[in-house]
Amino acid sequence: MNEDEAEGTSGPEPELKGIDLARRALEDARAAAKASGKSVGQGRSSPTGGVRALRGRRKRGWSGPGPDDRDPQTLGSLTGSIAKKRGWSDKVSEGTVLGRWPAVVGEDIASHATPTKLDDGILSITAESTAWATQLRLMQPQILAKIAAAVGHGVVKSLKIHGPTTMSWRKGDRHVKGRGPRDTYG
Repeated sequence: MNEDEAEGTSGPEPELKGIDLARRALEDARAAAKASGKSVGQGRSSPTGGVRALRGRRKRGWSGPGPDDRDPQTLGSLTGSIAKKRGWSDKVSEGTVLGRWPAVVGEDIASHATPTKLDDGILSITAESTAWATQLRLMQPQILAKIAAAVGHGVVKSLKIHGPTTMSWRKGDRHVKGRGPRDTYG
């Protein structure tokens, strides 16, 4: 016997590429499925009620064109769901008010006022001038509405607006009411 007869009448099989390789893999998979009694490439069928019975169970493979819980999620939605499950939602909302102040109330208000603390639903705000403190007191309902739209209702119930603090002449425990003696300035 020579070498050609040992290998068969055909010569060595050419190396498959591209679509031919994919076709060969599909044929091999179909042959293996047929040998095990399953059908590949045909419509899915279930012994307990067809395709409708599969809706309740998790699908295998890709998720398809519609939204699915297996689709990639944004980091913000994932952290929000974790905070909800662990009961951190209130603290996250409070942190959003203080940490993202310009995005919550707008750049104009944020450039003239700074939130200092949030205790029991009362947000303390320090304005850069007494004029801005007065303006913010007049705008309180609008500011509360913006905060509620950004983080939810009930996080901030009221505002406590302060003007800028000035230097105090009061030194020590004992002092004189009023202006007091100012004879050193004169």
